[in-house]
Amino acid sequence: MSAPTALRQPEAPEWQPAQIPVRDSISTRLPSTDQDDEVLIDAQAEPNVLNPVMDSAEDNEMRIDEEGRPVFTPAQETNTAYRIETRKVPVPPHRMTPLKANWVKICPPIVEHLKLQVRMNVKSRSVELRTSKFTTDVGALQKGADFVKAFTLGFDIDDAIALLRLDDLYIETFEIKDVKTLNGEHLGRAIGRIAGKDGKTKFAIENASRTRVVLADSKIHILGGFKNIHIAREAIVSLILGSPPGKVYGNLRTVASRMKERF
Repeated sequence: MSAPTALRQPEAPEWQPAQIPVRDSISTRLPSTDQDDEVLIDAQAEPNVLNPVMDSAEDNEMRIDEEGRPVFTPAQETNTAYRIETRKVPVPPHRMTPLKANWVKICPPIVEHLKLQVRMNVKSRSVELRTSKFTTDVGALQKGADFVKAFTLGFDIDDAIALLRLDDLYIETFEIKDVKTLNGEHLGRAIGRIAGKDGKTKFAIENASRTRVVLADSKIHILGGFKNIHIAREAIVSLILGSPPGKVYGNLRTVASRMKERF
């Protein structure tokens, strides 16, 4: 009886690296046991890699659109806690009666438009404003304070409401003594030159410069745009320094014609 022979182990096949065909379009290989087919991916079916809006929010890299402008991912709405802020606007004694008469007109713009809470503190003689959870505008409190401040300075209620609707309106205040030191009758004559007969000079300055002017004793308040305030202030300063109203009217006509050509 012959001796048992040892079992032969099958030899491992030699593996060769796969030859990847070179194609113009993007291709991928699907693993399969029987067939080794190649599937081409359509370029239109690709996700838009160049669109930064489709990218995830975690991508902090700067993206630029076709026109060279940076494009940012849309902000996500988050429930942030609001902080209650208050503002007090003192009311002069001579404006208490007009404030009581126009209180019905003052409250609706503040409450309905700015979403603020308002009340009149009789003890401290001031108008108190406060934000609430319904307030959406960050600058609502400042706009409300400017609105009430304009009314306390002597401006009409309709002119003060313009501060709430327009963002480029300002109030500038200065005194006659800031321009020239005048006392006694000289101060009274300067105020008379600014106002004019029946207020005609003041109305002419307002119409030419598109501003509103309030004469409060020796203080002058101007409401309007930045450039318009400059025009009105130059006319008033000329009257304080002693220029005749006729010369000021001529300068205002020239400035008014230039403003019409500009607009």
